[in-house]
Amino acid sequence: MTIRFDERVADRFERMSPAEQRAVRFFQENREEVLIASAAALAARAKTSDATIVRAAKALGFAGLDDLRRTLAGELRSLITPAERLTRTLNEVGPSLSNAFEMTLEIHLRSLESLRRTITADQFKRAVSSITKARRVLVFGLGPSSAMAAYLVIQLGRFGLDAGSLTNTGLLFADDLRKLRDGDLVVILAYGRVYAELAVLLEEIQRRRLASLLLTDTLAGRLRRRVDLVLPVARGRADLLSMHTATLGLIETLLVGVATTRPRQTLAGLKNLNQLRERLAGKGAHLPMPGSQTR
Repeated sequence: MTIRFDERVADRFERMSPAEQRAVRFFQENREEVLIASAAALAARAKTSDATIVRAAKALGFAGLDDLRRTLAGELRSLITPAERLTRTLNEVGPSLSNAFEMTLEIHLRSLESLRRTITADQFKRAVSSITKARRVLVFGLGPSSAMAAYLVIQLGRFGLDAGSLTNTGLLFADDLRKLRDGDLVVILAYGRVYAELAVLLEEIQRRRLASLLLTDTLAGRLRRRVDLVLPVARGRADLLSMHTATLGLIETLLVGVATTRPRQTLAGLKNLNQLRERLAGKGAHLPMPGSQTR
């Protein structure tokens, strides 16, 4: 039987050193950040060492920090349905629309701020470089993530890069998998759990030795060794309604990074887009309206 995180704390806390206790209190109060931040980042926030962070996880009976993350992720996501998360959100908000406005904005602000703490300058440079050097960029996303995948694909195309979506589900996803080619970069937007589509995609990435970039929250520890680079991004509070502002913000920082790296090609792509739009607008302006007479 799996022992819950809080049960481990209650059973072992008094036997820990003061430094380990301080780390565990930080774990309790910042569970979402524990899921996505590195040991060094957690240590800086908890005002301790990364070695103490790992020792505290082991003192709770976990094999290490990744094992602790898996337990927290399971408790915060897998065991809470979307309806339960919305119910918790509404209970915290109450009947006040002003509370809904302020609380939602506060969650978004915290999620965006977490990007500063959890993604290093080196990680960001590596991510941008992988996009600009790829023969083609294919973006995977299911559910709400498919909309953000489509947005990233559209913008990369406008910037002059070859990009496509991997957003089919079920047996149709086999058609998406057949798109994979040598030199491709696969950008994965995945949260919560590993669906069959993601599992098979990861197998194909490894089999074909393709470059890969993962944007995720709770799957970081589990999939870190299956991809080339993980960019951790929170979806708001893990026990409340999922919110995607930070993911969209991260996507747009990557887009600006791409434009910064290749400004001439990006501007040329956007100028070409504008020329085509002008042609389309001109053609539309001269089309006869229904019921009108043409000469």
